[in-house]
Amino acid sequence: MSIDLSVNVGSLALHNPLMTASGCSGYGKELAAYDDLSWLSAIVGKSISREPRLGNPYPRTCETPSGMINAIGLPNEGWESYTRNTLPLMRELVRGKPTKIVLNIVGHDLDEYTWVAERANDESDIAAVELNLSCPNVAGGLQFSTTADGCEKLVKAVRKVLKLPLIAKLSPNVTSVADIARAAEAAGADSLSLINTVLGMNVDWRKRKALVANGMGGLSGPAIKPIALRCVYEACKAVKIPVIGIGGICTADDVLDFMVCGASAVQLGTVLFVEPDAPQRIARDLKERMREAKVEKLSSLIGTLRAREGA
Repeated sequence: MSIDLSVNVGSLALHNPLMTASGCSGYGKELAAYDDLSWLSAIVGKSISREPRLGNPYPRTCETPSGMINAIGLPNEGWESYTRNTLPLMRELVRGKPTKIVLNIVGHDLDEYTWVAERANDESDIAAVELNLSCPNVAGGLQFSTTADGCEKLVKAVRKVLKLPLIAKLSPNVTSVADIARAAEAAGADSLSLINTVLGMNVDWRKRKALVANGMGGLSGPAIKPIALRCVYEACKAVKIPVIGIGGICTADDVLDFMVCGASAVQLGTVLFVEPDAPQRIARDLKERMREAKVEKLSSLIGTLRAREGA
């Protein structure tokens, strides 16, 4: 049986559904040391801002049962250094491969987001822009993601200046994911990605201290998968644009769980810290699962969940 793993996220054609999640593997070179990047359909780089950022004080990460908490705070080299040093390296890493480059951008305000987005139009090989409007471990990091009005205002401002496909990355730390998803769609987002990390904390009771310097941070890993599945399912019911699922994905079965809930593709995050070559295993296992289920085309599974609401 011939197995087709290709999917489309709007105008973004991907040879398989496996992307990286921003912040979990730098800009690709970290993974290239372990495996062929061809196993990934896209590298979503760490967030880039207009000016360099140092991030939060240490310690910035800690382990939790079935996951980790990070309060890294979006440190990055800034746009000038990114386009001069990092983006050219990313181009070399994916040259001749089906792997695409997705730019993730962040800003303190609308002006910074739009400044970076407008300049992204002039850079070759950037396939899409993902808006990080939902980082929970940066001061003011949730201002655009916790209300529909805030989300719509930011997406609309970026849409006005951006010619590339626009992905809005949404937060689970809200009352209604569906309302915010609809706001992003109405403002012109081409697709959504969700979820970002879940606000949480971990402590050492003996020392009476939190395990990250910020006190709280973003929980990721297998522990958040049920939350992520619910959010993806709700978003997919609320909008007509494609959705990219994120949250605790470690296996081919995890990928397929998200896809039947409506996701058109997925992003791998925390798993890459413990298994940098996980995309190869997951891609191979996806084909095996599909053979077992006698499914030839992966995209035929998208949104096929038979869910009884209120049960």
